[in-house]
Amino acid sequence: MALKKTTVMVDEDDLREIKQAAARDGRPESEYFREAFHLAAVRARRWTEDWDIPTFDFGHPVSAEEAHQTVRDATADGA
Repeated sequence: MALKKTTVMVDEDDLREIKQAAARDGRPESEYFREAFHLAAVRARRWTEDWDIPTFDFGHPVSAEEAHQTVRDATADGA
């Protein structure tokens, strides 16, 4: 991964939190900022291709209550 240096302005309270976390966790502050930039980049990404999300046909419309009951039954069985 090629890295490029940049300068950003940050809220003083946020910076203080990052400095404290870095000291506590023994990580460089820069790792926190790289992680934040990556999360922002992923969030801002736009997908050009259609997603292949499977659909299911239960033969009838599924109500919210039916979905909730199915989850309750599955979790009650320890699934």
